[in-house]
Amino acid sequence: MRIRRAIDDLEFLVRLGDGTLPPDVFRVYIEQDQLYLEGYSKALALVSAGAPDPQAGGFWATSAATAATVESALHGDLLGSDALPDATGTPVHTPECLGYVSFLTATAATRPYAVGAAAVLPCFWIYADVGRRLAQQARDVLAADPDHPYARWVTTYDAPEFHESVERARELVDAAAAAATEAEREEMAHVFDIASRYELMFWDSALHPRPWPAS
Repeated sequence: MRIRRAIDDLEFLVRLGDGTLPPDVFRVYIEQDQLYLEGYSKALALVSAGAPDPQAGGFWATSAATAATVESALHGDLLGSDALPDATGTPVHTPECLGYVSFLTATAATRPYAVGAAAVLPCFWIYADVGRRLAQQARDVLAADPDHPYARWVTTYDAPEFHESVERARELVDAAAAAATEAEREEMAHVFDIASRYELMFWDSALHPRPWPAS
């Protein structure tokens, strides 16, 4: 998929992997990702509410709780450490971040379960794929600097339990597609593509910000 290749080629991810990303840019990214997780956890909870069975509902609910607590706490610890520059103010959603979370929550709240599940899948799947690719680079960076904040953060997304959850999410979306109507499957592909585009825009905006118009 062209959008997937474009993500791998992003300057932000290349420099994140080799440890050369400016510290202030990494802080902006982590701040935005923490804001994103707040919205993403709500979208996951909405998908859980519409799940067709307790097993699927339990997975999405657990994922929502993990995003809201475990992942958010990891971001908070990093932002509160001495590894990154001090905050320059209270973070506010960038246009890309707000657009992404608004799209996910609206889709999960108003569309059938299968469509909502397809919309939240790229965050699982692309993060895991990117994380696996960057993890080896991060290990090389850590070998030279064991305290490097980027590398420590990247390696968390190559954890086996994270990849297990990604595989489960893919299985559930595949099952939802099998039970969906043809029109719903077309919509699933459409929202998956939109969410994938937002993934690219979200990462890229940390290094190449597009400020809100002046009020």
